[in-house]
Amino acid sequence: MSSSSSPPTSSRLRTSLAHATVAVDEFLHSFADDHPLQVSLRTYALALSLSLTPALVPFLTSAKSRTKLGGLNGVKKVLSRELGVTGFAFAITVAVGGGAALQHLLRTLHTDDDPRSDPTLLRSLKHKLRRWFAPLVNLSPVHQSFISNLISSLIAITLLQSRRRPSPQAPIPMTPPTPPPSNSYIPSSKRPSPTLDLTLLIFVRAMDTAVQSIVFKRTQNSHSSSPLKTISDASGKLTQIETHEAKEMRQKLTTKLDALFFWMSSARIMWCFFYQPERLPRSYVKWITTLADIDPRLLSTLRYLRSRTWSYTSGLAPPTDPYVFSSLSTSLGLPPSWGDPAVLPAFGGEAANEVWKRLGVEGRWGVGGAPCEIIHGGKDRKSCAGNAGRRGVKAFGEAFLIYLPVHILPTLLTRPSHLLSPHTLLRRLLSTLRSATFLSTFVSTIWFTICLTRTLFLPHLLSLLPPQFQISHDILDGPFGCILAGCLTCGSSIWIEEGRRRGEMMLYVLPRAVRTLLADGWVRSGKKGVVIAERLAFMLSLSTLLTSAIHHPDSLRGLSRWTLSFIMNGPNAGFWMRKRKQKDTGAPPSPLIPSDDTMRTSDS
Repeated sequence: MSSSSSPPTSSRLRTSLAHATVAVDEFLHSFADDHPLQVSLRTYALALSLSLTPALVPFLTSAKSRTKLGGLNGVKKVLSRELGVTGFAFAITVAVGGGAALQHLLRTLHTDDDPRSDPTLLRSLKHKLRRWFAPLVNLSPVHQSFISNLISSLIAITLLQSRRRPSPQAPIPMTPPTPPPSNSYIPSSKRPSPTLDLTLLIFVRAMDTAVQSIVFKRTQNSHSSSPLKTISDASGKLTQIETHEAKEMRQKLTTKLDALFFWMSSARIMWCFFYQPERLPRSYVKWITTLADIDPRLLSTLRYLRSRTWSYTSGLAPPTDPYVFSSLSTSLGLPPSWGDPAVLPAFGGEAANEVWKRLGVEGRWGVGGAPCEIIHGGKDRKSCAGNAGRRGVKAFGEAFLIYLPVHILPTLLTRPSHLLSPHTLLRRLLSTLRSATFLSTFVSTIWFTICLTRTLFLPHLLSLLPPQFQISHDILDGPFGCILAGCLTCGSSIWIEEGRRRGEMMLYVLPRAVRTLLADGWVRSGKKGVVIAERLAFMLSLSTLLTSAIHHPDSLRGLSRWTLSFIMNGPNAGFWMRKRKQKDTGAPPSPLIPSDDTMRTSDS
């Protein structure tokens, strides 16, 4: 009996579920794309994907990771954390959707009452709300948007900072895996704010928006003074030429600024990587170490050299780790004496040649300091150019695997049919090769510049000076010698990247560079002033971005422009547009997203 009644019950359940789905779908599509409810749903969906994907990928890809993270209980903890009120998705939805809802309320209160459609109770409620929000109702739309977003952003950052933090991990040691120099800085065991990286990311994007606004105004003013202005009203063609010229001017100026800020940021980041890694995120330090293929003992020696506990001139080695450089030489199959500061010559000249003859070192005549074979990482790698080329090729292969999904995924997610076009596929492949070449050039440039400064060129040039003006390798191999030179030159590889990618690369590294400028002790102190400063930066920055997305979208570019356009205005293409046409709900459409060509021009 039960088996005979089961199919109808199952059928009714499926039918009810289908009707409920259609009802929800109809309800959602009855609102405009820029309605607060639609904005909140898109924000939550996007934010949840950004927070859950990195957290759940280890569970899905590796059994070892699943065991390390606690298996099923670990998954439950991740879901509980990310789906909770203090989770990233909910907090960001409060910031974006809450600001949109408050703006919608202010617009509603600003409209006059309609006795024919507004019930008495609703009119009474609107009058009360008008009195409460009177200072905001009479403001301009831009000011209303900024203040609304400011209030919702404050709630969001408060929620994010109130979430329970995981147990602190050990700080990055200054000289892994050996004890640090006695006079070097040892980072505090306290961890910085868990929202610091997010705050700096939003802060940098907001500053970029402000700079783009200034550049846009400058090009507009320059454009308005063009000789074609006198006849632009009489000829649409001339107006189009002027607009193109203005965009060209803006693109050139923006490209120069992007390259400048990338160069400054990369120089600061690489210098901190060598000498102050605690100022960088742990994952970032690990990634650079892997990509550059640097032995930790070489980094330790450089930091000892900076603290003057390891020295060519005095022959000193740190008492806590006297064989740090010698052990590196031994592990490479070289004599330990090649890494002994008491034996290595501090200056070039004939005295250095005598030492090299005694040690059996070839190809370093007239130059002091450690043999390049140790720096390169092997006895069979004597050529400085060969070392730089080998590391560049290795970095190219790794970079290609990194950049391939970066260039393919956007098209795969938005316009997958375009990948069937050989022209589009070839263009994406060439872009990937270009990005990989940029990163490999970045790596090889820093290595070759180091050798150029400490071996190939500068020591021979300095040897022309009188003996009393000779410079020791404590300086040439120190933080203001070859390392500084390498850090200052590697960023020039950004010119290999295409224009719009330069901007994204700059916006990627700049938050990390800003982080290195903050005093680590202050950031890790957890004092009330630190919390207040971060909340103010978060609120002002996010409010600037959200307000610009509504009132000044031309000041946004790259990922900021695409993301905020999607959140605020809707997809405006593909599935959602087709659904709306099919249903014909009458809901007003949102503004169209600029075409790919337009985005590419303006974003550059």
